[in-house]
Amino acid sequence: MQHGPAVRRRKLGAELRALRTSAGLTSGEAARLVGWHQSKVSRIETGTSGVKPADVRLLLDAYAVADTQLRELLMVLAGSEDSGGRHHWWHAYRGVLPPTYRDFISLESQAGAMRTLETTVVPGLLQTPEYARAVTKAAVEGLPEDRLDTLVEVRLARQDVLRADPPLELSAVLDEAVLRREVGGPGVMARQLERLVEAARLPQVRLQVLPFAAGAHIGVTGPFVILSFLSTSDLDVVVLDHLTSSLYLERKEDLQAYTEAFNALQIHALSPEESLDFIAGTAAGA
Repeated sequence: MQHGPAVRRRKLGAELRALRTSAGLTSGEAARLVGWHQSKVSRIETGTSGVKPADVRLLLDAYAVADTQLRELLMVLAGSEDSGGRHHWWHAYRGVLPPTYRDFISLESQAGAMRTLETTVVPGLLQTPEYARAVTKAAVEGLPEDRLDTLVEVRLARQDVLRADPPLELSAVLDEAVLRREVGGPGVMARQLERLVEAARLPQVRLQVLPFAAGAHIGVTGPFVILSFLSTSDLDVVVLDHLTSSLYLERKEDLQAYTEAFNALQIHALSPEESLDFIAGTAAGA
């Protein structure tokens, strides 16, 4: 288990090492091609030191990597903006957001797909402003109003990934408790449920409800997120949230275990069509 920044460095380094190996180069040969000392290549590949986007570009050129999507992903992981010129908007919130949250947003913004189990609250990408405010206020007591406004602003800005081109593919399994827990009062909850109905109809969103009638399930240990990257599965990661930080699981065994758990949850949950009816019915009775 690693914190976000360490995971990103390790995954970036591992991918660069794999590309070097595919190019038939030793670390010493790669270093000579770009005019570095061999130790710099080793530190980058092991994730023990950061790497600038310009350095990543040099290595990718040296390894003759032509896959533009892969190049862009690795460049962004190194801190570059994407090809559309979109800057890392979350950098403007450095004084407000903890590093682990900023790093999660960075990974989320570049992921091709997200699978998430939520057992207590609506996923952040699907929250209304009023619901986001109520959840944030409850999670962090005594938060000044201006900082609360900023955190809600960040939560809503994150939702742009669902409107990107291409959009993030979101698959979410929601425990029935998510729909039943009244957050922010009846009016706020009613509008949030309506938002879920709207989201469930989007082609890039797959929502399933795990009803109480399903009994105990593998997700009772807590919520989790699996981020997947289209260019390479080696960058996939599981994210577990805790009260004061987030943990990232990157081992293949962990990814397989959580993927199998999510697949099992989807089987036991209502179908997307049944879930849409269930959410709509809950909204009507809210």
